[in-house]
Amino acid sequence: MLKITKHLCAVLICTLTLTSCSKDTDVLQEQSNLKAEILSDNVSYSNIELEILTAVNAHRQSLGLNKLGRIDDITFQAEDHTDYMVENKLVNHSDFDKRFNALVKDVGASSVSENVGYGYRTAAAVVQAWLASEGHKANVEGDFTHFGIAVDSDDNGKNYFTNIFVKR
Repeated sequence: MLKITKHLCAVLICTLTLTSCSKDTDVLQEQSNLKAEILSDNVSYSNIELEILTAVNAHRQSLGLNKLGRIDDITFQAEDHTDYMVENKLVNHSDFDKRFNALVKDVGASSVSENVGYGYRTAAAVVQAWLASEGHKANVEGDFTHFGIAVDSDDNGKNYFTNIFVKR
């Protein structure tokens, strides 16, 4: 019985610390054309954020997939959600629909997915965990063109992660 309880706890912890979410929409051609301009990439990323972006693109390229570009607006959405998770000390996809709708409007997204995580100390660890999870791996390897990332830590030094993937 103790063994089963430990196993269930491990599954619950994995579920709570790593979750993914995605949504597609049909973006009107006119709206998509309005968003065809090149969007800025001026965000200053931390070392761990740059390492995650690099690791995700390296993995995608190893499979023959396109390299994802960075767009500030995607990272801003990731930052807002990461801040929310840190402030509330929880890992979730609360208000994903708001992020989705903002990215459709602001960057002309036709598809949006997000991976979140908690507690990993390195970029390699969180990317490895995402790749070991079917839903997260599908997001990393999905039909996307751009991404954004945000990592922040709580008062105890535990990292929270939000990685958003967008197709334009």
